[in-house]
Amino acid sequence: QVQLVESGGGLVQAGGSLRLSCVASGRTFSMYAMSWFRQAPGKERELVAVISWDGGNKYYADSVKGRFTIFRDNAENTVYLQTNSLKPEDTAVYYCAAGRSYSYRLSNEYDYWGQGTQVTVSS
Repeated sequence: QVQLVESGGGLVQAGGSLRLSCVASGRTFSMYAMSWFRQAPGKERELVAVISWDGGNKYYADSVKGRFTIFRDNAENTVYLQTNSLKPEDTAVYYCAAGRSYSYRLSNEYDYWGQGTQVTVSS
């Protein structure tokens, strides 16, 4: 069992940055690939980024490539999402998720979810 708690969201102007954090409970964090998803009002939840259990592999959605960076600290049971050059269309609730495979890209493949953190980007 893994419990996930996100933090770091907030209100920021376009062009600004935020660092989102997701802290996991349990001693099996390093066994899981970790992802960040986001969901804007009226839209489906979409994958933003994925990182493998050891941090050696990373995947980004085209919409955030070059602006967002995912990284993890297994000693601290934490995964991060550094968001730079934010745009109003990045406004959403951001969720972290734990899954058994780095190849997972669909939300229904993930076992554990956090409660989400709101990111709002003003123009």
